Amino acid sequence: MVSERALIAKITWRLMPFLGFLYLIAYIDRQNVSYAKLQMVDALGLSEYAYGLGASLFFIGYFIFEVPSNLFLNRFGASIWFARIMVTWGIITIALAYTQSATMFYILRFLLGVAEAGFFPGVLYLLTLWFPKDYRGRMVGLFMIFSALANAIGAPVGGMLLDLDGFLGFAGWEWVFLATGIPAVLAGIATYFYLDDTPDKAKFLTEPEKQWLRDRLATENAGMDEHADSGFKALVNPRVLLMSLCYVGFPLAAYGLSYWLPTIVQGFGVSNTVNGFINIIPWVIVALALWIVPTMADRTEYKTPYIFGPAFVGALCLVLSAVITAPVIQFALLCIAAAGIFAGQPVFWSLPGRFLKGAGAAAGIAAINSVGNLGGFVAQNVVPWIRDVTGSTIAPMFFLAACLAAAGVLVIVVGRMLASRRTAAV
Repeated sequence: MVSERALIAKITWRLMPFLGFLYLIAYIDRQNVSYAKLQMVDALGLSEYAYGLGASLFFIGYFIFEVPSNLFLNRFGASIWFARIMVTWGIITIALAYTQSATMFYILRFLLGVAEAGFFPGVLYLLTLWFPKDYRGRMVGLFMIFSALANAIGAPVGGMLLDLDGFLGFAGWEWVFLATGIPAVLAGIATYFYLDDTPDKAKFLTEPEKQWLRDRLATENAGMDEHADSGFKALVNPRVLLMSLCYVGFPLAAYGLSYWLPTIVQGFGVSNTVNGFINIIPWVIVALALWIVPTMADRTEYKTPYIFGPAFVGALCLVLSAVITAPVIQFALLCIAAAGIFAGQPVFWSLPGRFLKGAGAAAGIAAINSVGNLGGFVAQNVVPWIRDVTGSTIAPMFFLAACLAAAGVLVIVVGRMLASRRTAAV
């Protein structure tokens, strides 16, 4: 007889540390521009706005290729496709160290988005193949904890790499890209040999365990719409469209905050290395919130309060951080805001798997993530524009707060729509 708890623990230990490690590398690669920026702007003669535009082109490439990438993942399997994603983005990150002009920076950032497209939604889709729905919130939360660890690790590492300025003839900002690109290439090669595409292909599971998982997932998927596994139908599903709009506010607030936190802390008059270590604090708090909130949400059927509640707290703290000027209190509020922005996201990502499966889940999750991540493009353009106009690193927090609060309101609408669909199906 198969023990559910033992099986879930077995799958968790096999998959989650490895997937989390890949995400740690991915997130460090995303955030490296926030540290390289501290030297790269002057080195290339860019304005803050021009640099923000270049950094944001990542999200345009990401947006265009997100859905196709996830459909290729569904076709070729996770081991091949994730390996391709990581090797290509690692090579492009290394190439960023040799940037000579604004144009080259723009092109490479766009190509980086193309290369990485499909990784995050690909993992979310993969979790729908391996875990029953009652565990997905916790698993996504556990996976996203590595993004907080990436920020905690990337912060001091980014600062120390900047302080290597001149070592072996490379500028500090060049070291940032070199040291973060190489691990992605190596991890991509390891992925091809380690990762199992589906439970049926997993050598570490016994046949009774595979059958138990097949039966459990089949039972959960039995009540879905007849088009739940259609990639095209998922793209025009009203719930997917609304969730796409809804999600914009979360990455917008997240990228706006994480992109500018090093700059805000720099205003405290500290060195690059101290700046990096101070920036560990908010991500430790985020990591705790990413485990506590999804775990609580997985114990209840009605999950949306665990999404919009943290979002509203985050929005309030962003506003207060712009109003209260005492540096210590201001930084503490931004730490709480960061937790509010991230804590509900794993719960949010557990929702699509309740009405989509197969290619439909792959396409739907990718569509939500691709549209939502346009918030990153907006953040990295609007935030520096507001800063340039106002001369303040805190003023953009009002804009981020408004977007995050709007996302919270839309989550309430999504929750009511899903509830009405369940009632109609009964």
